[in-house]
Amino acid sequence: MIVLHSQSGAAPTLWRSLFTAFPYYSWVIKNGTLFLGVLYTFNIIYLIKMLQQTRDQFIQLFHNTPVLVSSPGRINLIGEHTDYNDGFVLPAAIDKRIIYAVALNGTNKCNAYAAFNKEQVSFDLDAVKPTPGWINYLLGVVDQLQKRGYKVPGFDCVIAGDVPVGAGLSSSAAVEGGLVAALDHLMGYALSRMDMALIGQKAEHTFPGVQCGIMDQFANLHGKKDQVMLLDCRDLTYTYYPFNFPNQKIVLCNSMVHHSLASSEYNVRRQQCEAGVKILQAAYPQVQSLRDASMEMLEAVKDKLDNIVYKRCAYVIAEIARVQQACDYLQQGNLQEFGKLMYATHDGLSRLYEVSCPELDYLVELAKQRPEVAGARVMGGGFGGCTINLVQEDQVAAYTTYIRDRYQQKFGKVPEIYVTSIEEGVQVQ
Repeated sequence: MIVLHSQSGAAPTLWRSLFTAFPYYSWVIKNGTLFLGVLYTFNIIYLIKMLQQTRDQFIQLFHNTPVLVSSPGRINLIGEHTDYNDGFVLPAAIDKRIIYAVALNGTNKCNAYAAFNKEQVSFDLDAVKPTPGWINYLLGVVDQLQKRGYKVPGFDCVIAGDVPVGAGLSSSAAVEGGLVAALDHLMGYALSRMDMALIGQKAEHTFPGVQCGIMDQFANLHGKKDQVMLLDCRDLTYTYYPFNFPNQKIVLCNSMVHHSLASSEYNVRRQQCEAGVKILQAAYPQVQSLRDASMEMLEAVKDKLDNIVYKRCAYVIAEIARVQQACDYLQQGNLQEFGKLMYATHDGLSRLYEVSCPELDYLVELAKQRPEVAGARVMGGGFGGCTINLVQEDQVAAYTTYIRDRYQQKFGKVPEIYVTSIEEGVQVQ
């Protein structure tokens, strides 16, 4: 079992986490579930290889010994666009990761190398300002640490990994969470995991300019193996729920339509929700966010709302209720009813919130035709990226072939498909 982070923010050792997993493989294989054992073993070996390659690249570039960080992407089973409306979300960290190698360099400069595009960028730590490109996420984290009074000395880093950019798996939060955890480890800031998440969120607000909620950064830093997290985005309390469905796999189908949360549409959705809250408050002063509103309240002020604002609010109010119902179904072990809620979420995201696209709608329609799929929906900010699908394990190969063939026939491109597992949050060696 991979070691869980303590609430104080102390990170478990990556190597201890990796090696303690190997007895588990033996147990799995002895008990007959060979496929799961082989898959789990492959994931661990693949992670070790990524860590070693990133470490080697760092030593080659910077001639120093780094700390290593594994910073996961995330899924969200249900609860989309609810986090910035004080609602509930149900995310988990997954086995797609950003890998960092980081060491202090004794200067006042950051030197960062991105393996995904083989680009190296440097910046002075006394002149931190927004800069276009991937480096902006690092700059935002440094800026937030400095504004909170933490000394950030010069450091070198290599960034690698396998979180697909633009697929809705929150590669940006993985970049932010990995860096803040590395600097916390190197400098002894003693930040809590929630502090780290809030730093990442504020960094995204101020530098890339995306007014995101807290979900992505929270999931990246608080993930727990084989468990999803019900997060109350108002008071930041959370509860772990076991995802206890051994015969099901979480399958992500990438539409290959690149989304950009930094585009104006994401921020526009937030502004529309805030506009709806202002109208609701005039009639119901207790409404501080859409979390406090009911459909009855919304209907009562419908004639005062722009139709688009009405649709946005209707989706969010219904989605907040769906998340709570979904947790009841998880506890009951009722995946079929849980899956129906996922389909309802997609319908709302497509018709009312209007963050889907023809490619995503088609992927969900394909899923509905397959009895081995309990539920599916667009995941993430929308406008492209992935659908999340709950698929019967022994049908994953057939489902993958089916999706690839049908999607290529209709859109002329092959979707990438990822079979994921729920894993630990950020870890530092």
